[in-house]
Amino acid sequence: MENLQSAVDTLVHGSNTLFILLGAVMVLAMHAGFAFLEVGTVRHKNQVNALSKILSDFAVSTLAYFFIGYWISYGVSFLQPAQVLSQAHGYSLVKFFFLLTFAAAIPAIISGGIAERARFAPQLCATVLIVAFVYPFFEGIVWNGNFGLQAWLAARFGAGFHDFAGSVVVHAMGGWLALAAVLLLGPRNGRYRDGKLVAFAPSNIPFLALGSWILIVGWFGFNVMSAQTLQGVSGLVAVNSLMAMVGGTVAALVVGRNDPGFLHNGPLAGLVAVCAGSDLMHPVGALATGAIAGALFVGCFIAAQNTWKIDDVLGVWPLHGLCGVWGAIACGIFGQSALGGLGGVSLVSQLLGSLAGVLVALIGGFAVYGGIKLLLGLRLGQEQEYYGADLSIHKIGATSQD
Repeated sequence: MENLQSAVDTLVHGSNTLFILLGAVMVLAMHAGFAFLEVGTVRHKNQVNALSKILSDFAVSTLAYFFIGYWISYGVSFLQPAQVLSQAHGYSLVKFFFLLTFAAAIPAIISGGIAERARFAPQLCATVLIVAFVYPFFEGIVWNGNFGLQAWLAARFGAGFHDFAGSVVVHAMGGWLALAAVLLLGPRNGRYRDGKLVAFAPSNIPFLALGSWILIVGWFGFNVMSAQTLQGVSGLVAVNSLMAMVGGTVAALVVGRNDPGFLHNGPLAGLVAVCAGSDLMHPVGALATGAIAGALFVGCFIAAQNTWKIDDVLGVWPLHGLCGVWGAIACGIFGQSALGGLGGVSLVSQLLGSLAGVLVALIGGFAVYGGIKLLLGLRLGQEQEYYGADLSIHKIGATSQD
């Protein structure tokens, strides 16, 4: 009997390790999506820089999260013998890998907002500080119960802040951090002339679309495998992610008037928004959440660029920052049993948790990027920006003609 139980335990641990490893690989692949989405959106003279930033940011994020960030979030250190780390098929190591891909998404999100005029090395310094300290601080509060905020919300309002797959913990955090960086950098040279927006057309719509599709596919690992065990996997999460993606696509297509840039970002807006409540909502609620997110992204992107003069190149603040906050609020609405959800969620807690995430991101963003701007400088020189980050930083263009 003991041998049978041992065999069952081994199978369970092995299955869970493989499950979360597959999730980590799927989310790792999303970083290629971030890269190609940026490559297709920026001007041709900045394509190499976009690719280089995403890979370099991932590398330094791994180091920062392995040695510091994961310990801040979960109190786990990997400075132990390998024999200890490999227990239970190394599940704890693979869990770190999975959560690392979430942490590394933060600088990948920021990269799209600050594209075409940010210096390379200072941005890597910002990545280290954000992934080592700013992001883990809030991640630990929400997903590990650090500092008692979740316990207080549950005691006061009947439920803690619910963010199943990171609408606020990952996406809103990245979007509002990016806003701080974008404001400190200022607009690209020539973006506004006599107070009016000058159009900078995307360099490659097929690459933009490819990036969107890679992100869409990987997102099902991002959301579904946030269960972190095979026993916890939910078909509801999968279908809700699908419905939100479709809702965001259709809304962006209509509101964006067939613009391919809006169209291919619409599904991403829907997926950002549904992360928080994908395990609670009815599929119709997920569809509504995604549709509102798609329309919100288009409207706020246009307003940010034209009215507020915020030169956020990929629109990461409206896409991740605003749609992420909307997703947490939508979880508090459509997660209610009265609206077909599973219940167990508080709208007040969702509002307060979202506000906390925005405040941490803004304070952290202005502190990190403000300090780096003061000490190292954030922005390329005017001549460097004119010739493009590819030649100015990497000494090579995307094609032989550059």
